[in-house]
Amino acid sequence: MTRRLLALFLLFLGLSGSAALAADARPPLVLAAASLQESMNAAADAWARKGHARPVISFAASSALARQVEAGAPADLFVSADEPWMDELEKRGLLRPNTRAPFLGNALVMVAGAGAGTQVSLRPGAPLARLLGDGRLAMADPDAVPAGKYGKAALEKLGLWAGVQTRVVRAENVRAALALVERGAAKFGIVYATDAKASSKVRVAGIFPADSHPPIRYPLAILKSSISPDAAGFRAFLLSREGRAIFARFGFRAL
Repeated sequence: MTRRLLALFLLFLGLSGSAALAADARPPLVLAAASLQESMNAAADAWARKGHARPVISFAASSALARQVEAGAPADLFVSADEPWMDELEKRGLLRPNTRAPFLGNALVMVAGAGAGTQVSLRPGAPLARLLGDGRLAMADPDAVPAGKYGKAALEKLGLWAGVQTRVVRAENVRAALALVERGAAKFGIVYATDAKASSKVRVAGIFPADSHPPIRYPLAILKSSISPDAAGFRAFLLSREGRAIFARFGFRAL
């Protein structure tokens, strides 16, 4: 991950034409939760059409991105898939004051392969373990990654975790969990509703009740180490009515 961010930073410099150019020629480097891939790229394209340099975006699990910020990785904006990882950076003084803002909301679903006909009623006492059988349940790492933490909390609240935990395949991020279901390597997967919408290879097999897990909230903030003067403008665009409408097209809800 460190090598990847270094390569992105070199690209970030290259887009300016030269590291010797003034800082105001550099586009923002955005660290964004993996579930934002299509929507954040669409927002970056819209921003570029307004005459700005297109932001450089690195997608990964919010936990991995936050740890890179803590390690000193260069970036301008951070968009997390949960509040706790943003809280961690704020406690460490790594956010620019007064730039943190609530941004997007999402829902949690269980997916199966597009050709599967199984429906899962996600309620207390649901026969999830029986439906899973010898198959695997893919989810982002429930010990660190937001989608996995939301998923484990929901399964525990419904009394289903104990029956399936030995069948769980822990993925690096939510898109990696989605890919396992797409490839048929897992019978079911726990992802965000927007991830399911982005893939033609899966179908929603069940929807987790909203009260079965903590609210899914994506905050954003400018990082204290930011050097791009376009960072504030791109942040404002993301939070604007026009920006939020882009994310709404991909299934997110505004906060």
